[in-house]
Amino acid sequence: MPELPEVETTRRGLAPALEGAKIIRVIKRRDKIRILIPDDFEKRIEGRKVANIKRRAKYLQIYLDSDDVIICHLGMSGKFIVKKNDNEPFAKHDHIIFQTDSDDMVIYNDPRRFGLMTICHSSELEQHKLFRDMAAEPLGNEFNGEYLLEKLATRKTPIKTCLLDQKTVVGLGNIYVCEALNMTKISPTKMANEISAHEAEELVSAIRNILGRAIDAGGSSLKDFARTDGDLGYFQHQFAIYGREGEACRNDGCGGTVGRINQGGRSTFYCPECQK
Repeated sequence: MPELPEVETTRRGLAPALEGAKIIRVIKRRDKIRILIPDDFEKRIEGRKVANIKRRAKYLQIYLDSDDVIICHLGMSGKFIVKKNDNEPFAKHDHIIFQTDSDDMVIYNDPRRFGLMTICHSSELEQHKLFRDMAAEPLGNEFNGEYLLEKLATRKTPIKTCLLDQKTVVGLGNIYVCEALNMTKISPTKMANEISAHEAEELVSAIRNILGRAIDAGGSSLKDFARTDGDLGYFQHQFAIYGREGEACRNDGCGGTVGRINQGGRSTFYCPECQK
């Protein structure tokens, strides 16, 4: 599933084509992706200008000059493609198409259809069911060691599980949590309420570092993710731990071997030698 860096990469790729542009046509080729697309979806968008595009956790928020906001989640395999209108037939899994007054075609493609597309008024956004229970953004000012320590204080579950919980911090997925725990040499099985203040500060720093580098690299492309221009992300070439079972740990002076365990139905990659 695309995580925060992949969604932020998508946001940055959409901005040049959409921000300031008028959407003159919306083509809805399905009534439902993961959830039903509102019946008035096209009517509320056609003829409106895009004011700006934001990201909240793993969601894109496309603000229109009508104060409506298009909400999109990429799911497991969703991606946006930006190209000039070439009048070519749409691909099988091209579900939603936005055509702008510059004749750009912004296409939402999603083979597995686990993504979603909906719309709401900006006044309803904060309390929308998709956002109202969300925690802090990991790249925002609110996210610091004190904040994280408070979130973990009463959690008697593994730290890996807690960091994946969007009520702890938003936008983190399996890849980047594994990388952050390895960087800080914290075991993924350590109970969250046993994390010290120093470890919480180190985790915040590691998460920010890894997400920043991943965004700079255009995200990670393991299966379906591609940028809006069709290019792949490159951060998978910088993984220190994820997907490297049986290989040497890259932490200085460790000498351990990367292992893999199952946590909550997901593979956790870690070094049992240095992650205590």
